[in-house]
Amino acid sequence: MHENNQKSLISKSLNYSTKSRRLHWLAPVFVIVLYIVVMMTFFSLQRIQTNLLPYFVNNNEGLQHLLNLIIIALSTIIIFSLFLMWRYTRQRLKTEQALETETIFRRAMENSMSTGMRVIDMQGRIIYVNPAFCRLIGWDESSLVGSALPYPYWIPGRHKEHMRTMEIVLSGKTPSSGLELEVQRRDGSRFTARMYVSPMRNPDGHQIGWMTSMTDITEPKRVREALSAAHERFMTVLESLDDAISVAADTPNGIELLFANRTYRRMFGSQPYGHQELLKQRTESHDDGNQYFIPTINIWFEVHHRTLSWTDGRKVRLQVARDITERLKHEQESRNQQEKIQLTSRLTTMGEMASTLAHELNQPLTAIVNYNTAAMNLLKAGKTDNPMLITALEKSATQAERAGKIISRIRAFVKRSDPRRQTVSIERIVSNTLDLAEIDARKHGKQIESYIEPDLPDVYADPILIEQVLLNLIKNGLEAMIQNQETLVKVHIARVEKEVEVSVIDRGHGLKEPERLFEPFFSTKNEGLGMGLNICRTIIESHNGQLWAVPNPEGGTIFKFRLPFSNQQTHSQH
Repeated sequence: MHENNQKSLISKSLNYSTKSRRLHWLAPVFVIVLYIVVMMTFFSLQRIQTNLLPYFVNNNEGLQHLLNLIIIALSTIIIFSLFLMWRYTRQRLKTEQALETETIFRRAMENSMSTGMRVIDMQGRIIYVNPAFCRLIGWDESSLVGSALPYPYWIPGRHKEHMRTMEIVLSGKTPSSGLELEVQRRDGSRFTARMYVSPMRNPDGHQIGWMTSMTDITEPKRVREALSAAHERFMTVLESLDDAISVAADTPNGIELLFANRTYRRMFGSQPYGHQELLKQRTESHDDGNQYFIPTINIWFEVHHRTLSWTDGRKVRLQVARDITERLKHEQESRNQQEKIQLTSRLTTMGEMASTLAHELNQPLTAIVNYNTAAMNLLKAGKTDNPMLITALEKSATQAERAGKIISRIRAFVKRSDPRRQTVSIERIVSNTLDLAEIDARKHGKQIESYIEPDLPDVYADPILIEQVLLNLIKNGLEAMIQNQETLVKVHIARVEKEVEVSVIDRGHGLKEPERLFEPFFSTKNEGLGMGLNICRTIIESHNGQLWAVPNPEGGTIFKFRLPFSNQQTHSQH
């Protein structure tokens, strides 16, 4: 009954003038009339023939012949009419079957759609809904078809909002992008839907209502909002970064800037100049660094590049440029401070060795005085040709050279100069260090034994700084052995893979708190400042090396440090 009611609503809404087939009833009527006429004629002729046979006996053969012709003619007409009727019936059956097949197909198609379809008339009354629409809102077809405003699925308390939406629909002003609305299912749950509207017209072209399609966009909307929020957060982060971030693509007309964050725009504006200038600096640079200076804005940048695929599939270049001007300034100040600390440490070392050095210099100076006195006595005595005069002068010159060498070593060690790294022989560093260390060793009654593996490659280092480290380690070893009978400190230099390893081996009191050994201001000596080993480690690590200490199995401590060979270094270091 409900289906008939729906068909009635649809038929009423689709009411239009049709071109009726006015002749479709003539064939059966004509056949029936012919049949009646033939039968009446046949019986009439039979009666006439029976009643008037005596009068027309002579013409009986002609009359019979005429009767047969009439029956044959009428029978032919009846057969022809039956053929026409059969043909018409067959065509009608085919048409009805095609219409039924099309109706079944359309119905199946409507029932299979996931999009909710709804038809309303010009007043907004629902005249048709498909099963998908019913599943979408949870109401059955009988509750929806025939209902007028307000619809059952409208949200209570928001009817005014829904009415404004329906006014847009009924006025034909629905945008092509559709309308977004929120509806309520029968169970009370709500969802967001997008509705598209198009006019529904009959075959005459007159509009009879509106066809609407509705889809549930709750999940796509949630995903879209989540993506939008994520994009907004991502853009907020990019815009808040202190790094200048830009994305550019190479085009026939030059570099096209696709994206630039706030820091980039503040420095370079919205033009690709900054990206292009940093890329040019990278191309023209001959070293492997990533620090470039832009003179137009007087800023140093640390730049990183990466190639990636853009949203349209193009290969683009991502550039991240960080302003490191202040960092380089602080690093330079830190280096200057470190140099002052290293110089102070060397001066402190010389201060600690002052009495020993004075004693060491007193010997050659005393010898020089004695030799010169002897030479003067010989000259006063007139013995100018005495061989002893020449011998005295030669020995005096030797002692003067010895004193000068000591002073030269001290002057080079404590002289304040800019750090200068160079390719230098490790043998030269050890030799210069031992010249000073042996003075201190003789003071304590100790000896220094050195072993250098033959044919060692050069290292790339500042020789004065490495001498400072080695001298400090030897002094520590000598001082650690003051209270015992051991007299030998060993210095061992050998190759370890691509590095040179220097070991200073003593037989002193050993390590008391090894985990705190390199801490600033920690010292095992009563008069120590606790900065010597910390400064040594800083120097070695600045040369890409390592400094550490291990217990000596025979008692005492072994200090070791490693330096890479010169061909393993980047000579372009500043």
